[in-house]
Amino acid sequence: MKCSFDIVDRVLAAGFNRLGGIIARHPGYFIIVPILLCAVFITGFQQLQYESDPEYLFAPTNGQAGYDRDIIESLFPVNYTTKFHPLRITRAGRFGRVIIVTQDGGSLLRKVVWDEIDLLDQLVKNITVTFDEDEYGWEKLCATWGDQCWTDTILGIKEIIAEVEQSETHLVYPVMLNPVTFETYILPMFFGGLNVNENSTVDSAAALQLHYFIRAQDRKQDIRGIMWEEAFHELLEKTEFKYIRVSRFSSKTLEYELEENTNFVVPYFAVTYFIMITFAVITCAEFDWVRAKPLIGLCGVISATMGTSASFGLLCYLGLDFIGINLAAPFLMLGIGMDDTFVVLAAWRRTVKLKSVPERLSKTYEESAVSITITSFTNVISFFIGAITPFPSVRIFSIYSGLAVCFTYLWHITFFGGCLALAGYAEEKNHHSVWGVKVQPKSKSEKKNVLYRIFMSGGISPDDPDNPKDNKENAAMVFFRDVLAPLLNRPAMKVSVIVIFLVYLGGAIFGVTQLNEGLEKHRLAKYDSYSIEFYDLENRFFREYPYKLQLVIAGEMEYSSPKVQEEIENLILRIENSTFVGGFSDSWLRSFLGYIDRNKDYLDLDVSTEEKFVKILKEHYLTGSNNEFALDVAFTENGGGIKGSRFLIQTVDLAGSNDEKDMVAELRRFCAESNLNATIYHPYFVFFDQFLVVRSTSIQTILVAGAIMTVISLIFIPNPFCALWVALAIVSIETGVVGYMTWWDVSLDSISMINLIMCIGFSVDFSAHISYAFMSANVETSAERVQECLHSLGLPIVQGAFSTILGVIALTFAPSYIFVTFFKTILLVISFGFLHGLFLLPVLLSLFGPDSCSKKKNEPVESGVQVNSIESNSKLEKHNENIKRPPAILLEKDERSEKDLGIGTSSEKSSESSLSKKSGEKVKNYDSIPPDYNNEGYVSDEDCWSESRWKNWNNIEANPRIPSQMGIRQKRRYRSSYHPKIERTEVLRGSNTPDLREPQRFIGPVDSWASTSFNRSEPLLLSLNFYPLRSGQKSVTDPISSMQETS
Repeated sequence: MKCSFDIVDRVLAAGFNRLGGIIARHPGYFIIVPILLCAVFITGFQQLQYESDPEYLFAPTNGQAGYDRDIIESLFPVNYTTKFHPLRITRAGRFGRVIIVTQDGGSLLRKVVWDEIDLLDQLVKNITVTFDEDEYGWEKLCATWGDQCWTDTILGIKEIIAEVEQSETHLVYPVMLNPVTFETYILPMFFGGLNVNENSTVDSAAALQLHYFIRAQDRKQDIRGIMWEEAFHELLEKTEFKYIRVSRFSSKTLEYELEENTNFVVPYFAVTYFIMITFAVITCAEFDWVRAKPLIGLCGVISATMGTSASFGLLCYLGLDFIGINLAAPFLMLGIGMDDTFVVLAAWRRTVKLKSVPERLSKTYEESAVSITITSFTNVISFFIGAITPFPSVRIFSIYSGLAVCFTYLWHITFFGGCLALAGYAEEKNHHSVWGVKVQPKSKSEKKNVLYRIFMSGGISPDDPDNPKDNKENAAMVFFRDVLAPLLNRPAMKVSVIVIFLVYLGGAIFGVTQLNEGLEKHRLAKYDSYSIEFYDLENRFFREYPYKLQLVIAGEMEYSSPKVQEEIENLILRIENSTFVGGFSDSWLRSFLGYIDRNKDYLDLDVSTEEKFVKILKEHYLTGSNNEFALDVAFTENGGGIKGSRFLIQTVDLAGSNDEKDMVAELRRFCAESNLNATIYHPYFVFFDQFLVVRSTSIQTILVAGAIMTVISLIFIPNPFCALWVALAIVSIETGVVGYMTWWDVSLDSISMINLIMCIGFSVDFSAHISYAFMSANVETSAERVQECLHSLGLPIVQGAFSTILGVIALTFAPSYIFVTFFKTILLVISFGFLHGLFLLPVLLSLFGPDSCSKKKNEPVESGVQVNSIESNSKLEKHNENIKRPPAILLEKDERSEKDLGIGTSSEKSSESSLSKKSGEKVKNYDSIPPDYNNEGYVSDEDCWSESRWKNWNNIEANPRIPSQMGIRQKRRYRSSYHPKIERTEVLRGSNTPDLREPQRFIGPVDSWASTSFNRSEPLLLSLNFYPLRSGQKSVTDPISSMQETS
């Protein structure tokens, strides 16, 4: 199978080649214009609209609770001024809530303790706020029932608390009648940690909860309520008690916490920038201070910062809300920007150093710009896929981050390219990369002092550009090729890697089955927030009877009909029989029918018709100022029928978010299966909806993103096997992230969903490029392919992984679940991607990978001739040190034979792989052979006698120098234009010319060859190493024996 359909890659490469030349010739424009654009865009921060409403951000926009709330509010609007009841509200409104425990951990049922509780109540009710120059106290602010502020009736227990402490009066569980005030208390609604004896009386109570509700009927009342909440928190923060400890919460707490998260993470930008600048400068530096690019590493950080700032400013101009989670994006953009920096610099270092800066930058862009385009495009797509999710927080973050990736990419193409061009001109003049002064190469600075040699020398000498002292091979790349790759090629190591992978996959799959879903409220707060104690106490003491639900039946029905009554009762009974529901249900219909049944013998109560039913209900049963059932029946406009009714259902024993999710799903299913137009609701259901949709939304989004990433990889890297490995790697990495984040106490919620979507883009990078590098390596065996791909990609993978992790490592210091989750998931995906790329994929590809992108050198060709493999040059290499060498001349090879694979390295797809370079020779390319060149009797030891490279030159299908993914016409053009014209080699004249087209090996004086024997369309190549012959020797048939004789 041939690797074809590479038109996208070729078109992009050609375009970026031209762009690189333009930037190199006019670097000033490409530096100044991005700076000016950034300055314009960042003024958009003046239009910033900060959004911190938790319901808007974290509740799904298509959640059922939103529709249910609209139905209930149309039937039963909340009245804060005359008929307020907290169990019948549809929105949280404005409130203050406290949970009280004793300092010594004992019972609250003590007089000294209750006196402080009463004092706390008085302090709260004495809070005043000033609004529009008017002062508002508790009486003007509180939500009221009738003409009195609604208050917790349990406070009336102070009248009998002394008797309770002395055991003269007992609190009866679960319902208690106050013998003094005649108030009824449902004790589990107020007390937590009750110790009930065998007589059903309470011996002790560990916790008490109190509520203070504020009017929020209109905008002005809402503002005053917010002001009261601020004063409420301020009061309790500075007030200390001797016997009680108070934990507080209000309707604005979650918003305050989100703002605190935002404010707390801002100082860590400085830490992150220091880390990234240090890392960039160190990794871009080297002891050759001309080729080193530490300041270019700094420019990479600046470029990413400008791109991110400009994108954020533009979106603020466009009116998109800004949320605190967006502050995680700059940390990510730094990592992505540094990845691009390493890609471009790696491509620059591979260019021919004696060429001009425009030529070098053109070649750099041809290789690197395509690769960063691929990675940037996949990241942008993954973010924009997140923009279609039903969670506004995910959508907003995805839009900001997606545009930030786009702008970071554009700024790297323009601003960073201009900076690199300036650095290239400095390198061309052999100037120091930091100080800008001209320095000497290491080969000519041996007589200088040690400090000069270490910190000031570098570059190459025009007189001796191939001096090995000035051209040392990268030690890190050698490590991956000569140490790690041979280790992975051992059978025992392959087995170990596969076993470890299976263990990893098993742990991930098991973790997926243990996954918790949904973003619980306490995770929006900082770890050291006052609200954390409140959440802990609530979960500890008040989970037995957590929520009072509203069951609403909408639509006109004949409530006088026994059939309708039976259907309603059956639905209520079915709900009450759920494991999530306990006692204390309130049904006006059940109570009313009981009232009729009890009084049918004494009162003339005929409810056989709808008119009589409604009349008796209104005139006999729902009367009285304190009748709460009056809030549960909605009459028609003419008052002759019922258009809606409400029933209260008490839930029990909900341990966590999974129970809450199951409870909502089950009760909604009961309502859906009923013949009634029934709705079950609680104000917190708006948040619980995320529990129901987060799994399906995550799976759907991840599958869509994964499929799109696979298609994109197939377009840019046109090989179906590459796409297969990309898909498998995405599945494995995503499964690992989801599974192991469970063990790291991360739930599947809107925060982790952001990261999972984002992780798809990151997981593509390593897997796609390592698999393509393996199949594109121009070597014979799978073991050599492993060496080639790790030599090409090992170091850039490590650099990219570390830069991304360092970009977010400062988030670990933020005491916030939101930002720590970002770090955890990024660390997981980068680590798993890193390990897949460096260990798993090379092993799997060596065992199962196809050779679809290059033919093996011993593969039969179409002509039917079997080409023998080339013998190793290792014997020749042993003589290198003692053999005289003239200056090396090599005709320029086609630079498109080395394509960048997306992480800043070459595929080494030329005839000379990295394995053939291990002897340390440095090949220098020249555009032409000097007309006065004299080889003085030296001939090549390498390409001139490598018959398998030239035997099938005319056979374009078998020729190993022609990329196999090209079409027939492209291959013909490539073959004819591979080398400079024959006129450049006219110095090769003489007699006794061997025919390079025949499968023979030879060594002989070059000036004895006649150029007329060569087909002018075929290549001539002079290689790096030349060896002298004995005087008078014309040719030999065995170069190895010849070298033994010569040496």
